[in-house]
Order: sequence, then structure tokens, then C-alpha cells
Amino acid sequence: MLLPAVAGQTELIEAIRITSWTMSPFPRSVPGEEIGLWAGEDVEEVLALIRELPEGIRMRCFTPGYAIRAHDAGGLLFEIAFCFACNGALLLGPNIPEDLRGIQLFDPDSTPGNELLRRFRACEQE
Repeated sequence: MLLPAVAGQTELIEAIRITSWTMSPFPRSVPGEEIGLWAGEDVEEVLALIRELPEGIRMRCFTPGYAIRAHDAGGLLFEIAFCFACNGALLLGPNIPEDLRGIQLFDPDSTPGNELLRRFRACEQE
């Protein structure tokens, strides 16, 4: 999956459980509550998993359950909402270039997809 260039500046990632989702009006930010924080080596591992997500087949629902919020010392860099049911990931935020706006497809059943979902679920268990 493609990430914005600013992903390399990420110092902290919030793992988010999305509480409500609507595409109308189009969201400016991911609604939800923080379920975990990833810092240090975890940041690099999570971003590597996202980069390694292979393209998936488009489904229809797009009701994402989990998201990340990536931060540097200055604040929010970008957000990604993941729908593991329909294979879609929506990038949001001030640093998303036009060519990355919209829903990217990913394979949630791939090794990186399974590991990313496992990490989100582990945060909910803590």
C-alpha cells in the first residue's frame, strides 16, 4: 500500500477503534477512541506492515473498524481507516497528496494484513 512521503517522519502511532462511520458528509478525521499507542520500533514495524499490504479486490461496504493516526513532534501527519471486510483503506489528513486521496485496496488475508489486524485486536485486549 502506498503511504504519503511524511510517513518517514512518524514518531508515534495511535491505534484507533472506530466508533461510528459515515461517508456523508465525507469525514475529515477518523472518529473513534484510542485503544493503543505504538512508538519506537513498533512504529517502523506497523508502517512496514502497511507498506507491504498487497492490493486486494474491491468489495462494497467500507465500514472501517480500525484506524491509525500517525504523529510527529509537531502533531498529526495522517490517518488511515481500515475496513478488513471490504479490503479498503482510506487515507485522511493534511499531508495526503492528491494521488493518494480516496480508498486504496488491500488484501486483509495476506500475511501483513493478518498481522496488522492481530495488532489492533491485541490493543483491545490490553
